[in-house]
Amino acid sequence: MKAVIYHNPRCSKSRATLELLNQKNVEPEIVNYLETPPSKTELKRILALLGKKPPEIIRFGENVAKEEGLSASDARTEDEWLELMLDNPILIERPIVVTNDRAAIGRPPETVLSII
Repeated sequence: MKAVIYHNPRCSKSRATLELLNQKNVEPEIVNYLETPPSKTELKRILALLGKKPPEIIRFGENVAKEEGLSASDARTEDEWLELMLDNPILIERPIVVTNDRAAIGRPPETVLSII
């Protein structure tokens, strides 16, 4: 199975999700999304696979979100939310695992079991 994990090695949930995948004999492509964020096209694809809108995968507790005064109820277009995430990838929820036609957020890590 081809899988990609958008991973932050400093995040315990991300590390646990990666470990769980490895235990299930899934060796995903690991993308450190803080260094290599997904493109806008890929981010749109991930959102579609998750069935979510951009604010639903934003980490509003991050310092940058607080500094910018971000809120899920902000009146922003989809493109504005996407640009915000691309400019500040720390805002993207983690980890996200994507298979061919499915995606899941590993919070809790066991959530990804439904797509592998």
